[in-house]
Amino acid sequence: METRNINPWTWQDERSYVQAVEVKNVNSTLYCAGQAAVFPDGSSSTEDMKGQLTHAIANLEQVILAAGYEPKGIVRLNIYTTSSAALWPHFPILQEWIAKHGIRQASTLFEVKSLFETLQVELEATVVK
Repeated sequence: METRNINPWTWQDERSYVQAVEVKNVNSTLYCAGQAAVFPDGSSSTEDMKGQLTHAIANLEQVILAAGYEPKGIVRLNIYTTSSAALWPHFPILQEWIAKHGIRQASTLFEVKSLFETLQVELEATVVK
């Protein structure tokens, strides 16, 4: 697999994403449903934004690994949140996880009116190998 990042600017670098990712010679692609702070029994978390973000990251990583992929293969990561203002103070948690795995992904952040039940943040990824 070959990837090429397309960045006509540099401002996105401090926000931990790229403008576009070209992928060639892919062996397989994994499309992950949005992962949020949901416990193994299916119940939704009532944690604060920091706790839910950490939990959502762990759930996303678990799905990726269970499928036989690696987080560094993420080429697209969409972030849905019920409050951008509540997410921003904790955004470094996501940035540190991205840096830890060497992820260089295209991303879009969506502020939505609501997510399922008590959920505040959800991560949706496309992963390649």
